[in-house]
Amino acid sequence: MQQTNFFVAAAFLAVALQFFLQPQLASGQGKMATVLSIDGGGVRGIIPGTLLGFLESKLQELDGANARLADYFDVIAGTSTGGLVTTMITAPNKDNRPMYAAKDINKFYLENCPKIFPQSSRDNFITKVKSLYGKVTGPKYDGKYLSSLTKELLGNITINQTLTDVIIPTFDIKRLQPVIFSTNDGKENVSKNALLSDICLGTSAAPTFLPAHYFETKDGDGKTRSFDLIDGGVAANNPTLMAISHISKQILMGKFKVVDMKPMESSKMLVLSLGTGTPKLEEKYSAVEASNWGLLSWVYEDGATPIVDVYSDASSDMVDIHVSTLFQSLRSEKNYLRIQDDTLTGDASSADIATTENLQKLVQIGNELLKKPVSRVNLETGRFDEVQGEGTNEAALIRFAELLSEENKLRQAELRPSPAQVVSTTGGEHLRRSHAITGIFLAFIFVELSLI
Repeated sequence: MQQTNFFVAAAFLAVALQFFLQPQLASGQGKMATVLSIDGGGVRGIIPGTLLGFLESKLQELDGANARLADYFDVIAGTSTGGLVTTMITAPNKDNRPMYAAKDINKFYLENCPKIFPQSSRDNFITKVKSLYGKVTGPKYDGKYLSSLTKELLGNITINQTLTDVIIPTFDIKRLQPVIFSTNDGKENVSKNALLSDICLGTSAAPTFLPAHYFETKDGDGKTRSFDLIDGGVAANNPTLMAISHISKQILMGKFKVVDMKPMESSKMLVLSLGTGTPKLEEKYSAVEASNWGLLSWVYEDGATPIVDVYSDASSDMVDIHVSTLFQSLRSEKNYLRIQDDTLTGDASSADIATTENLQKLVQIGNELLKKPVSRVNLETGRFDEVQGEGTNEAALIRFAELLSEENKLRQAELRPSPAQVVSTTGGEHLRRSHAITGIFLAFIFVELSLI
């Protein structure tokens, strides 16, 4: 009898502890994981810069002038020039708000690109010979201005300080493997908590254009870790799939708690992927032409760098095809919006022609892209076909802004419950504690009985 009473007491105590310790469901838990991805592309970063400026303006119309993109996306991923944009909109200023509003991205490009990529006359023969010689013997640009600019702007800010989780891919040329920097990794692994300025210089070090970037970090024991980095576009010029995989990894590890979802559950993901434009329809190169190319022609052909164009476009398109297939197969196509312009021609398709005329042309292309119809990659041809009934990219971004605003408000409801929620939560809490106290009281009674 004593043993029975003791076990009954233990049972009551266990139930009571459950009431005290069980986690309470968040009343305003979100419904969608939100992702923003920005391709690499040099000066063509102006194109996604234009789109992001428009998106943020719509969020401000919905939620006030202080709304910033970093407030709405769980993950923002960017490669090369996309990594610079990602840093601009997520690095904290002295007030712990984003260093740049989206509307200021293009101002940054228009002011600084001519200094990052200084131009010389391309019309005379001597200049062309110098350009070719420079590409063969070293990077086209020395990168000094970009280095001083990023260090001046970002100072000692490290990746673990960004205002939302960011992902910036790079490639370690010494180890011949991708190195992916993220806010989460920076918080958990001291050796990956690099300066944002170093990460930006690494991810933007495009072969033949800018010098590779070397830097070191230290782990918790003071051991040095070295990085020998070049452009992240070598590994993932379009980091969309990388961002989706990152969320899936966080879910598997039990670290992604804002949305109740399974890994790769596309119906609960809201993904915006922005390209920097491509000359796909121009059909710039041909097999007949390339069959006669040697080393020099792959590096320099009529002012362009075919090898860089090929690997960056191939990387971006493969990711888009995979992500499109994933969302289409799970009937959640509307949750994935890819905006890309495949009609670039001439100077506009270059990564480094930073003349005032070309930069302004890119702004114009970005604005015109807003008016173009929503397109989706054709899995057979690789080209972008208009999606009937989806309207323009402008309309799609307005819809996207509304979904982001709604999602943000759901999550804010969890942080700032309404008076009705406070009453409901308080009442539930009193009832829970009452049950727990009753359980403990009964447990003590049975403990006493077991001792008689």
